[in-house]
Amino acid sequence: MALTLPPPVDELQRAVATLRAGGLVAFATETVYGLGADARNEAAVRRLFELKGRPSTHPVIVHLHDAEQMREWVSQVPPVAQRLAGAFWPGPLTLVLPRAQGVSDVITGGQDTVALRVPVHPLARELLAAFGGGIVAPSANRYGHISPTSAAHVRAEFGDAVQVLDGGDCEVGLESTIVSCLNGRVQLLRPGGISLSQLRAVVGEVDAAGDEAAPRVPGSTLQHYAPRTALRLVEDNALVQVVASLLAQGARVGVLARSAAPVDVQTTLWLQAPATAAAFGHDLYANLRQLDASGCTQLLAVAAPAGDAWDAVRDRLSRAANTDC
Repeated sequence: MALTLPPPVDELQRAVATLRAGGLVAFATETVYGLGADARNEAAVRRLFELKGRPSTHPVIVHLHDAEQMREWVSQVPPVAQRLAGAFWPGPLTLVLPRAQGVSDVITGGQDTVALRVPVHPLARELLAAFGGGIVAPSANRYGHISPTSAAHVRAEFGDAVQVLDGGDCEVGLESTIVSCLNGRVQLLRPGGISLSQLRAVVGEVDAAGDEAAPRVPGSTLQHYAPRTALRLVEDNALVQVVASLLAQGARVGVLARSAAPVDVQTTLWLQAPATAAAFGHDLYANLRQLDASGCTQLLAVAAPAGDAWDAVRDRLSRAANTDC
């Protein structure tokens, strides 16, 4: 992870005081910036939902400083969950487990499960250690829109409405992998920075198939992570033809591709994203924000290649482009 300077002591202390008083604080994690509230304060969590415009049925992830705190939030920790936590915590993995008695419905969306994560970002860890308890921290943006991966993105969303602890650009840039460990079954509920093959290397069989009985988790709606401008996914070999057709119709076209713009194609904005899955994912939300602010009337993104390394990128792009909601 790139070196991140700690926040000034007084800024960190102010953030802790704000959380303890029921306020909201945005802070960097290795995945995206989170909008934090005291996980034991129902009124604070409700204010978070209101600010984001988040549906009350959509659960949030409780962020912890270490794995030992997990037992304060769950009724049982299956051995498979212990193995996953041992392998990937701190890091971009969220575990969904049976909730403990007393865990609020506001956090779980009324479900009997709770989602937990131990982040690795040094700023997030410093804040969690100083606070001493769980912090819910969904992405620090309006619900359903592009997630923030820098402090500037958060300020663009909320202005001065929340304090922002600036930890630099997020290292992963996509939300955490979410895995449920329930009733003897391990199920991948959202792809993220930890791939399916990495999970299987630790615990064996992991079910990646969709399941209506699975718990609801963040980022699982058909449309999410979306720019305000219409986004369309296009196969790489059809991109130039689609661009030409749209330009002929008078559209202002913005493109996110893995290659440079052909010399004879004049789009409003053409962004060449990195060729590897990790680097493409790291830059994805910043690129979508740049395209969304460009004044284009139609955005195009090249579809992600096959392979589980691209699962998280493929998931985010498909939801960002989905209009069947």
